[in-house]
Amino acid sequence: MSKIIDKMEDPRETLDYSYEKQLELLQNVKRGVAEVATSKKRLQLQRAKLLQNSEKLDGQARDAIRADREDLARLALERKSAITSQITGLDQEIAGLEKEQEKLVAAEKRLSTKVEVFRTRKETIKAQYSAAEAQVRISESVSGISEEMADVGLAIERAENKTEDMKARSAALDELIEQGTLTDFTGGPDEIERELAAIGAESSIESELSRIKAEEGK
Repeated sequence: MSKIIDKMEDPRETLDYSYEKQLELLQNVKRGVAEVATSKKRLQLQRAKLLQNSEKLDGQARDAIRADREDLARLALERKSAITSQITGLDQEIAGLEKEQEKLVAAEKRLSTKVEVFRTRKETIKAQYSAAEAQVRISESVSGISEEMADVGLAIERAENKTEDMKARSAALDELIEQGTLTDFTGGPDEIERELAAIGAESSIESELSRIKAEEGK
């Protein structure tokens, strides 16, 4: 069964399929990198907004102190403290995403290199396979021509042998007919007919000769 499958399988199609699967995996990694980068950017924007609010609260606290409103200054600083805690948390999350992004980018580069090496190797193997396949077809054609020429050679040899047999048989028949062993019914009169014809001719001559002698009084 494995031999049948191996015979039916085209390694070029298998290699192309494997390459397509690797490209899909590479695209998944690239999408992962993009998603992590997007999340990090979103957190950075959120941090920038919080930092802006923190600076605003700091300014409000200063204004409150100048206006002798320590209570307002304290409230502003309390809010600023809460925002600072949020910013610290975001910094940790952003740092974590940064490391994750670096890992994914490194993995994407390694995978891209492997896929490219595989693609080059794949094309080389496909070219070698196509060349070998063409060579097999040529060899099979040459072999077929050789077999055909061998058959033609045997046919010519048989025809020559048959012609020689026919010539020998014809010569033997002629010899037998000539020796009188066989009668040639297709030729002229046989021996009896020839003898009778000779007798008839001699009798006619004798009769004619007698007639002429009688007429001449001899």
